[in-house]
Amino acid sequence: MADLSQPQSPKRPKSRPGENMRLIDALQYRLPVAGVVSILHRVSGVLMFVLLPFIVWMFDASVTSEVSFDGFTSAFGAGIGFVPGFVVKLVALALIWAYLHHAVAGLRHLWMDATHAVTLQFGRSSALATFAISLSLTAVLGAKLFGLF
Repeated sequence: MADLSQPQSPKRPKSRPGENMRLIDALQYRLPVAGVVSILHRVSGVLMFVLLPFIVWMFDASVTSEVSFDGFTSAFGAGIGFVPGFVVKLVALALIWAYLHHAVAGLRHLWMDATHAVTLQFGRSSALATFAISLSLTAVLGAKLFGLF
């Protein structure tokens, strides 16, 4: 006979590997702000690496001579080949954002490592500060890039 004094836990259904995590569940998961900053830190690093040939071209075109500098600055107005100048400016703006976000988030990570400040509250507040600083600086430099001042 079964012991009725102990409550029995319900049997869990058996699942195959990978079945528990469905795509719908993954899309509905809400990542904390600190997690978003951490992922964007990695994305900005990859973006800077991928755009490295563009960075080298910009540096080379800007320091070779006055004529090449004029060609470099005209690329932002007239474009490069079939790519219009607006797209060149957007690529430069993406590069500006990547550099600024990567630098600010990197400083955040260094501060957290050095001070062992790993509380949930500090992680959230420093992540929001990282967003505010990097996006504000990007907006200012983007306004300058697009000639708003």
